[in-house]
Amino acid sequence: MAPVTLRSIVAACTGLAALAGTVLAAAPASAQFSNCHAIADAFPNARIIRVANETPQRDYTVEIRYIGHSTFRITAPDGTTIATDYAGSAGAGPTPDVVTMNHAHTSHFTNFPDPAIPHVLKGWGEDGQPAQHMLQVGEVLVRNVTSDIRNYLGVEADGNSIFIYEIQGLCIGHLGHLHQPLSDAQVAEIGRLDVVFVPVDGSYTMDQRAMMEVVSRLRASIAIPMHWFGAYTLADFINRTRADGLTIAMPSDPVLRVSLNSLPERPTFVVLPRTFGE
Repeated sequence: MAPVTLRSIVAACTGLAALAGTVLAAAPASAQFSNCHAIADAFPNARIIRVANETPQRDYTVEIRYIGHSTFRITAPDGTTIATDYAGSAGAGPTPDVVTMNHAHTSHFTNFPDPAIPHVLKGWGEDGQPAQHMLQVGEVLVRNVTSDIRNYLGVEADGNSIFIYEIQGLCIGHLGHLHQPLSDAQVAEIGRLDVVFVPVDGSYTMDQRAMMEVVSRLRASIAIPMHWFGAYTLADFINRTRADGLTIAMPSDPVLRVSLNSLPERPTFVVLPRTFGE
């Protein structure tokens, strides 16, 4: 298959969005359109290359700060802010517009979120139904794909949500407290990911080898480890990934600034320093 450039993807994305806008004009106001999902469906086996003269622009740059444990603070170019696996702290700065939560442990959610937060999205459902989110806030589209988690009684179906945040063409995924390999249906539902947040503790979620297989299937350009508790666990993960020939980047800046056109040419694990401790 011929290579697909970022420019052609953006053009396709824009065209699909325009088409979706026409279709959704007669749909309920709550209806939304996922570019990341549509592009994955349109180009399932595409090999993406960057065009040399496509340089990053500040207007399209997303900022990602690792707060700690499984919490990241994501800021879109228009200032819309999301906190992932929010347990009561979202780091320094304005109150987030959206927080997402999972409930495997209390370090991934809170029953008492700041009432000033406009949108609190739970990754688990009520009354036996899985959580379903498709929410547009500013220039950010937030949606989820559920997975099962272990609990003291066995398995809780759809107890975890993989949240996907679509911003300026970027597709950013947070695996939450993932306890299972992903099925083909789940991978298809997730769609294209450019950046993925990965729990690498190796025990409470999945062993590191199984988690790496999940990351490989998602084919993201940037993977950011989280949920690593202590330095030993993180070092073990880094050594394993290096031994497998994967690229590791360890920037000193706690904020990763990334756009669709600044993604690395090779899949890279970016180890961000956390702002607060576990």
